[in-house]
Amino acid sequence: MAALGLLGAALVGCGTGAADTPAPKAKATVAESASPRASAAAPGPKPARVPAAPPTMAPGPGGLTPVYTRRAKGTEKVVALTFDADMTADQGPRAARGEHFDNPELIATLRRLKVDATVFMTGRWAEEYPDQARSIGGDPRFEIANHSYSHYAFASPCYGLPTVAGPDMASDVQRAFDAFRDAGAVNVVPYFRFPGGCYDDAALRALAPAGVTAVQWDVVSGDAFAKDADAVAEQVLDGVKPGSLVVMHCTRSAAPVTERAIRRIVPELRARGYRFVKVSELMSAR
Repeated sequence: MAALGLLGAALVGCGTGAADTPAPKAKATVAESASPRASAAAPGPKPARVPAAPPTMAPGPGGLTPVYTRRAKGTEKVVALTFDADMTADQGPRAARGEHFDNPELIATLRRLKVDATVFMTGRWAEEYPDQARSIGGDPRFEIANHSYSHYAFASPCYGLPTVAGPDMASDVQRAFDAFRDAGAVNVVPYFRFPGGCYDDAALRALAPAGVTAVQWDVVSGDAFAKDADAVAEQVLDGVKPGSLVVMHCTRSAAPVTERAIRRIVPELRARGYRFVKVSELMSAR
């Protein structure tokens, strides 16, 4: 994703044919449906609240996979920081030679600063770093979304990435979800980000069986292969507006200054009155 900075103007947002689908209401528990007399006689412990399903969007025209870019309505100062945990299927030998596709210091900084965030993870990354995938996916501050298994492109050309064949796209996404499950990740949401941000109607159609909402962004951080943390921070700070969705990276070798940029971005946005949310909350339109 070295050319991420070029993608901002080319991204496609939510089509007018797709609407947010409200999360289903939790079913009443046995205790909640009991008669007043029975409840008074044996109140017992209060039942745990059943969490609502993550919000998604309805399919677009012709059943196309819907695409979400930012919260378009409201003026609440919320922003979603998202981090792509990239690893291409054929990069195992590079990892074996010591290249770091993870960034535990970044995750630790987000925890220390109490920042909610969404990590778009490839299945190959989860297989390479299962302990980290399980830790991220078990922390209520984070949620894991799908960035494909292989990090191959879903449309061509796409910055030199190999391309997934159309009939294999939905299974590639499912393979990533399987990798998250095998790693023990719990907080997994039905969102998908196209590698390189590249897609077309054929990809949206091929992905429909996966039942995901595609998530893009409206603020490009420019952290891919950047060497100046302040330049990354300034690009984010200049671009954020209420409801923004920022794309960054959780890969030391490809985005070495992201953690330092975050240390500046977070306090400055908070000073402006912004609150950090996960994509699921941004999409909920609360």
